[in-house]
Amino acid sequence: MNKIILLIFTIFLFNSCSLHDSGGFWSKQESLKKNQVDLKPLNKKEESLKKEFNSNFLIKINQSSLKLNKTAYLDNNDSFIKLDVKLDNISKYNFSKINDFDKIEPNLIFHNEGVIFYDDGGTIISFDNQSNLIWKKNIYQKSEKKNQPILTFVKKDNQLIIADNFSKIYSLNIDNGDVLWKIENSSPFNSQIKFYNDKFFIIDTDNILNCYSVNDGSIIWQFKTEKPFINSLKKLSLVIQNDQIIFNNSIGDITAVNLLEGSMSWQISTLKSNDYNDIMNLKTSNLIIDGPSVYFSNNKNMFFSIDQMTGGIIWKLKINSIIKPVIIDNLLFSISLNGFLFVVDKNSGNILRITNVFDQFDIKKINEIEPTGLVMNATNFYITTNKGHLMIGDIETGKINEIIKLDNGKISKPFINNQSMYLIKKDSILKLN
Repeated sequence: MNKIILLIFTIFLFNSCSLHDSGGFWSKQESLKKNQVDLKPLNKKEESLKKEFNSNFLIKINQSSLKLNKTAYLDNNDSFIKLDVKLDNISKYNFSKINDFDKIEPNLIFHNEGVIFYDDGGTIISFDNQSNLIWKKNIYQKSEKKNQPILTFVKKDNQLIIADNFSKIYSLNIDNGDVLWKIENSSPFNSQIKFYNDKFFIIDTDNILNCYSVNDGSIIWQFKTEKPFINSLKKLSLVIQNDQIIFNNSIGDITAVNLLEGSMSWQISTLKSNDYNDIMNLKTSNLIIDGPSVYFSNNKNMFFSIDQMTGGIIWKLKINSIIKPVIIDNLLFSISLNGFLFVVDKNSGNILRITNVFDQFDIKKINEIEPTGLVMNATNFYITTNKGHLMIGDIETGKINEIIKLDNGKISKPFINNQSMYLIKKDSILKLN
């Protein structure tokens, strides 16, 4: 069974990467076509009407108090984004179609105003902001390239640390692509990578948290949790605060470990089921830390606030979501899999408003649409979907103002850099500004 799952893992993000005829990275910038949404009342026959709550309640955010979170690389808490321009223009970089794009979670690295990403053969490519190639590097043999390695990476000072589903971990000089060190693990990897001082942390497919040295990749310690009988396709999540690293595994456990010595502080199980299908299909949002709490949700209709020091449950709500929530001041925003935007008091767990943001879609097709990402600035929220939509709504009212159709398939969560929004779809990277 594990061999079958590993074969699924090897279907990867970027198929063959080819430059445009002009030799540049981005296509010529064009005007972005938008559809203004004429808001309409919900059809009374729709079941979703019963799930809205306080839909006319206005949410006020004190913009003067908003500050960017400088520790988001540790606690996953992006809070609000700095995007103060209308998205009127679009350019893109094309690559070969990725057949199984729906199953992966692509990410981008921004460095010195440029972009770092990788292709289907595991080649990591760095471009500057003038669309010039800085460097590219591939460490894989021909047979490995054909199996399309899945890469996860993180930027640490002058290093790019990379882990893959072939059990490799390596580090590149982020300025020139030179290999700094390379090691192999006993199992593949499927999680975020987090670094702290001279250590970095990653979870492998045996549900083992590994602590490595940033300097040479040597193992410092390992912490084992229950080994799964099937590997999850959903990337696992880690957060760091107060000398603790808190992570989830593929069977629904949340564990806190002292990051200096690898000893357990606490552990709880969030999936009270021994059913094979429940465990196999479990998907969880990224963990985030805000104040004393760890927040996350899953596709089993559970949203948790957990005390980060003790593991005790502070509150739990019935929200069905695998999208990382957003916290601004005392407000928590979560988008459910069926298109309801929840606004929650993060301290008490009281639901303040529920708005159906999918109410503009054809009732016959709405069950096929799921969100893939949620970000917010001080006034607007941005939701991407698995059917190629970028939805722009008003935080105050919870209503959608614009829907931009970018593709017929999945587009990634939004990545924000220098007043531009980057989105990845099955055959290109889109840049909106």
